[in-house]
Amino acid sequence: MKTAFKIPTLLVLLVLALGALQSCKRDPSVMKIFVRSHSNQLESNAKVIIVADVNSNPPTAAYVDTLFTNSTGFATFDMTPFFGEKGKKGATGYFDIIVKKDGKVGFGRIRCRAHITNVETVIMEP
Repeated sequence: MKTAFKIPTLLVLLVLALGALQSCKRDPSVMKIFVRSHSNQLESNAKVIIVADVNSNPPTAAYVDTLFTNSTGFATFDMTPFFGEKGKKGATGYFDIIVKKDGKVGFGRIRCRAHITNVETVIMEP
C-alpha cells in the first residue's frame, strides 16, 4: 500500500520539478535602437551599425552588426551571438552606434547587458 502511494507522489513531484526548470529560461539579450530626425520624427529605413568598443573598460570583444530600422523607426539587434547562449548574468558590452540615411548621420553609445532589453535613441544631425 505504501509503495502504491509513493510512486504517484514521486511522479507528481518530478513533473513539478521539470515544469519549474523549464520556466527558468533566461530573457533574451536584445539591443533596441530608435532613430529620430533632428525634428524628433522617427525615421524608418535608416541604416543602423553597431560596433563593439574594444578599448572600453572592461574591454568588449570585437563585434559588428548592421540592420535597417522598421516602419516604426527602430532596429532590434539580437545579441545572443555576442553573449552566447548561456551568457553570464551581468555580462556587459559597450558599443558605438552609427546611423545613416539620405546623407545624414547620427552617433551614439550604448551599454548592453546580457538577458536584458537595452534601449537607446540616436538623433540624426541635420
